[in-house]
Amino acid sequence: MSALPRERDLPERRFEPVDAERLDAVLAIEVQAYDFPWTRGNFLDSQRAGYLVRAAMAGDTLVGYCVAMQGVDEMHLLNLTVAPAEQGRGHARWMLDALRAEAAARRLTQLWLEVRLSNERARRLYEQYGFRSVGLRRGYYPARARAREDAVVMSLAIPEAIHGLG
Repeated sequence: MSALPRERDLPERRFEPVDAERLDAVLAIEVQAYDFPWTRGNFLDSQRAGYLVRAAMAGDTLVGYCVAMQGVDEMHLLNLTVAPAEQGRGHARWMLDALRAEAAARRLTQLWLEVRLSNERARRLYEQYGFRSVGLRRGYYPARARAREDAVVMSLAIPEAIHGLG
């Protein structure tokens, strides 16, 4: 039996804007989760540009965050991260649901993302969610020893936006 609480046993989750007070907590998760983390400047630039920068809260606990940029008829997911201690509890899927609902409400018909070729866990999640692989960006991500890693480009149609149900 797992010591992690099941998804249904978690406090109510909500998406909130990442404000200046919460940015330090987001950055703490970012450096735990990645070998090549975003900087404070990356997050601030995203906010200044008007991107969707949201914290995923479960009760009073920051469990993850995402950054997405709106384009013409589409949303591009730039960063979706769950705190390492919170992984495996359904937070990523919940954030995808919230992001998809936001995109549909804005009448955006596609959600795009890139994911490291080596990140099999994330790729599997996205595929199970309904994303499909549509291409490869060679040398997209930094890797150790000054190498570069390819990214899989994935896309998800948002039919509720297409049909005006959002």
